[in-house]
Amino acid sequence: MTYSGQSLRRFEDARFLTGHGRYVADLEAPGALHGVMLRSPHAHAEIRALDVAAARAAPGVVAVLTSAELDADGIRPLPCTSVLASVKPMVVPERPVLARGRVRHVGQPVAFVVAESEAAARDAAELIDVDYDALPAVVDGAAALAPGAPQIWPEAPGNEVFRFEKGDRTANVAAFARAARVVSIDLFNNRVHALPLEPRACLARFVDGRFELVFTGMGVHGVRRQLATVFGLPEDAFHLVCPDVGGGFGLKNLLFPDYVVALAAARRLGRPVRWVAGASEEFAASVHGRDLRATARLALDAGGRFLGLDVETVADMGAYLSAVGPHCPTNAFSTAMGGVYAIPSMHLTVRGAFTNTVPIDAYRGAGKPEANYIIERLVDAAARETGRDPAALRALNMLPDAPHRTAMGMAVDGGRFAANLDVLARASDAAGFRARRAEAAARGALLGRGVACFLETARGAPGEWANIRVAPDGSATFVVGSHSNGQGHETSFAQVAADRLGLAVEQVHYRQADTDLIANGHGHGGARSLHMGGHALVLAAEALLAKARTIAAHLLQADPAALDFAEGRFTVRGTDRFVDLPGIARAAEDPASLPEGMEPGLFAEAFNANDLVTFPNGCQAAEVEIDRETGTARLRRYTAVDDYGRLVNPLLTAGQVQGGLAQGIGQALLEDVVYDTGSGQILTGSLMDYALPRADDLPDLDVLLEGTPTAANPLGAKGVGQAGAIAAPQVVMNAVADALAQVGAAAPDMPATPEKLWRAISAAGG
Repeated sequence: MTYSGQSLRRFEDARFLTGHGRYVADLEAPGALHGVMLRSPHAHAEIRALDVAAARAAPGVVAVLTSAELDADGIRPLPCTSVLASVKPMVVPERPVLARGRVRHVGQPVAFVVAESEAAARDAAELIDVDYDALPAVVDGAAALAPGAPQIWPEAPGNEVFRFEKGDRTANVAAFARAARVVSIDLFNNRVHALPLEPRACLARFVDGRFELVFTGMGVHGVRRQLATVFGLPEDAFHLVCPDVGGGFGLKNLLFPDYVVALAAARRLGRPVRWVAGASEEFAASVHGRDLRATARLALDAGGRFLGLDVETVADMGAYLSAVGPHCPTNAFSTAMGGVYAIPSMHLTVRGAFTNTVPIDAYRGAGKPEANYIIERLVDAAARETGRDPAALRALNMLPDAPHRTAMGMAVDGGRFAANLDVLARASDAAGFRARRAEAAARGALLGRGVACFLETARGAPGEWANIRVAPDGSATFVVGSHSNGQGHETSFAQVAADRLGLAVEQVHYRQADTDLIANGHGHGGARSLHMGGHALVLAAEALLAKARTIAAHLLQADPAALDFAEGRFTVRGTDRFVDLPGIARAAEDPASLPEGMEPGLFAEAFNANDLVTFPNGCQAAEVEIDRETGTARLRRYTAVDDYGRLVNPLLTAGQVQGGLAQGIGQALLEDVVYDTGSGQILTGSLMDYALPRADDLPDLDVLLEGTPTAANPLGAKGVGQAGAIAAPQVVMNAVADALAQVGAAAPDMPATPEKLWRAISAAGG
């Protein structure tokens, strides 16, 4: 039986739905202490004095840690792991685990209280006396780079973090010089919060001279490397484990101060220390995503063909450089610049800015959503200015289906690009839109239709590792360095392994996220799991079968080349003599049954050194209805026609797309992290103020999967995890712009809230 390509329901859901999931906050830890972080109430302030004596004397308190204790323990600042080939070198100020001398954003950790209970720790934290001297703050990237802005770091004059450029500037200038028309647009990709359902949490231990960190994360080896840097110890001094993870979306790929100080406390006190983030801490003290201002120009010839693209951006980095933050608006952005269009010349300029806000880091797509949003909004503007049909203008400039190298150097291995627009027109009933618009108008509403495309560059970190072992009972266990945080790896990876080994899928079991179990790995990020981890799994299965063939030949007294493998067993060609994998596994336990010199056990491991990128892509359409009296926007229809290569599990693929679409729609219409421009206080510090999309905000999200396999991995699979969030914002905002155009109003920046839309309609006299 072949499992790949089947829409199997997720095996892991049974335990999730029956309350048997294993999450960090629920793990039993006898004798565990509880940690609570005291955080800065100021966006920018000098710390004149810090008095923790009353807190240390409070009932139930075991310790209070400040920067002084961490310094005494030799704990170093948190690292920024991004590497940029920037025009102006990147400024990387020290990021202390606990504030030292000054705080630079609301929510920055100042002290850590450890007590017998969480309640005791919280009560004691309120007794800490901090004498702050408030300083002027700036919370907008462009404002931070303007003359006279408050200076955040002395080593970064004018608050500039870096200046990054990519592309052929000379060729681009020439392309614009010969253009028949140049279209320009200013856009803001709003600051958003990943807000995974499970908050950050950790359980820290120090046992027999070794640290153990159980935490809610998206990868263990990268965090371990950072911990080794911070503590100044070898990596094998740390054992990192992640149990079930309730969503990540990029946020949980990082090392946070809270994990470091929990480990430091566990070493000092000789007892486990648990820390679980509160809801307000996630808003004010984790990381945020996006926050990119852009001016973009598109050069066209008289026939409407694109000649050049020029993008200048300001990327708000927050008060400190988070691990991957600088990579997102620069390296990652550039890979997807220009989207699905064959633009001969492109140039990108990025200025990074320090502000008194939470650091920016990867959030579902990490730079690729911003790049796609800019080109798709720009193409729609070009269509309006030239009087062309938006879909026709896109088709005219689409990438060829054959392999193509973009102006930014990305080798796209082909696909089916322009044809997807025709499929989309039929699937979304483009022909019926005029009637639907007329019906809405009769009710006094504005109905707009938006079409947009996307191109993802999926891989994340190159290289991945996997191991498979078949037990004597016929079950197989495999471990992969890639990491599920909700995607369904226990199902999709099992389908791949079962097919390769000829076993029933129920016999195959998945394990992950344990540095003592897994030799190395890059976790999840960049929609890399099947492309990188699945490829490694295939290589490990092939290595295991090669070993099994040798053992089978020894047992059957046959030439290995004369054995056929099918349905989990090796058969001597032309005979009925065979041995199956369970039989080989039983024999492999006995050294006497093995060829001389072979290690006992039926297992194998493999490292996938693949550094190729896959290119998920698609075309999508949305219809948005706006109430003219209130400005309320309702998404009425949404259709996606997407290419994710060969599908291992179409049901899981569609679910991944729909989840990403919901997040992208949320950014377009609802979500916005807002800071007060005067005080620097975060104004959207809870779900009372930060609007996530609810079920009644979304229509049916119709997803058509029109795949063209990639040759970048043996599965033919392209990454799917980020694509919905990459595509949806521009689709929705193009529909908003089309609706507003009926009354001569311009579309606002995201999110298109009722207030913004009402003001736009009112200003246009509509």
